[in-house]
Amino acid sequence: MVDTQVRPSDVTKFPIIAAMLAIPRERFVPPARRDTAYAGDHVPLSPGRVVLDPRVFAKLLDAVDIGPGDVVLDVGCGLGYSTAVLARIADFVVGVEDDAPRADEAQALLSEIGADNATVVTGPLAAGAARSGPYDVLLIEGAVETLPDALLAQMRDGGRIGCLWAEGALGAARVGRVSGGQVHWRFAFNATAPVLPGFQAIRSFAL
Repeated sequence: MVDTQVRPSDVTKFPIIAAMLAIPRERFVPPARRDTAYAGDHVPLSPGRVVLDPRVFAKLLDAVDIGPGDVVLDVGCGLGYSTAVLARIADFVVGVEDDAPRADEAQALLSEIGADNATVVTGPLAAGAARSGPYDVLLIEGAVETLPDALLAQMRDGGRIGCLWAEGALGAARVGRVSGGQVHWRFAFNATAPVLPGFQAIRSFAL
């Protein structure tokens, strides 16, 4: 996976490569999906929820530039794969998962691999985990149409946000820098994923 998908995508930072080599991705997907855990596609978790494909995930990590002193909020962590990788790179990681059994399984898997600097919180994805903030980095493991104010309020000034914006057929990964309560975005690369619950734009109807 790393040699055929990550490195060819120009992701060469040693902490990312080392973390993705160290974490057994197949343990963090549903048992019926383990044969495809290392394929170059999103792995379905449930309707509308996926584990991001390795290339997209690695490029997002590369773009947001996580350091060893960072506290990271990992929204939509699923069974904990992204949180486990982040725990190898950052100082502390809080995963958020809205499915309680899935969150419990993620916490158990993180404990099994010795990720003592990571925890999983159960609750609405759009609510984040304010109690453990503020955060240096916010990663969202799915696409968004809008960024909830509750998440922005949990970020440090100068913090970074990495997420996939649902913009037509291609979609766009963007990195935001928080400054004075505002986010300044830059384009990183094209990618798509299902829009996470709580991150849909409000549609208005006109006659």
